[in-house]
Amino acid sequence: MPMPQAGDKAPGFSLPDQSGATVSLSQFKGRHVVLYFYPKDATPGCTTEACDFRDEHSALVKAGAVVLGVSPDSVASHQKFATKQGLPFSLLADPEHALADAYGVWGEKSLYGRKFMGLIRATFLIGPEGKVVRAWPKVKVAGHVAEVLATLQQPSGAAAAPKAPAAKQAPAAVTKPAAVKAPAAKKAPAKAPAAKKAPAKAAARKGTRA
Repeated sequence: MPMPQAGDKAPGFSLPDQSGATVSLSQFKGRHVVLYFYPKDATPGCTTEACDFRDEHSALVKAGAVVLGVSPDSVASHQKFATKQGLPFSLLADPEHALADAYGVWGEKSLYGRKFMGLIRATFLIGPEGKVVRAWPKVKVAGHVAEVLATLQQPSGAAAAPKAPAAKQAPAAVTKPAAVKAPAAKKAPAKAPAAKKAPAKAAARKGTRA
């Protein structure tokens, strides 16, 4: 399955978490859901990512989001991992990688030149109406959670951004210089030759007197 993009309807799901409780996307209607996929419990990168979500969990909740982790690990593995790291959010067990397939994150991976099928680290921000707001494919752990949080907080300041171009309209008025009318002043010298006619008459009078 292709990875859903912003604007797409998020694939629904009902999976058990580390406590054995069934968690469904539909139960979070009206709230944002941060659905993050990670390869395996208790591995270095996955532990760092989980702890980053743990450390920012209160801020994410304050921003109106629910955090859900997903991996192919079992409920028992999730329980051990969540307990050891003190994770305050649900980890969903997807051993058949059905949900990973639905989100397009189960595919070919490469490690030390060896290719194999596995889960691709990715995160999806799902909006209150069940549509994908943003997708992060092939996530790099460092700084990722901070970026997710910034995206959730973005709407409050994003509205002011379109006003910036208005300031660029002011110089347009300055570029209409009054100097364009200056050539009109050059018409004045055209009357000067009229003054040269007077000597001609004077010469004519001298001629008649002579």
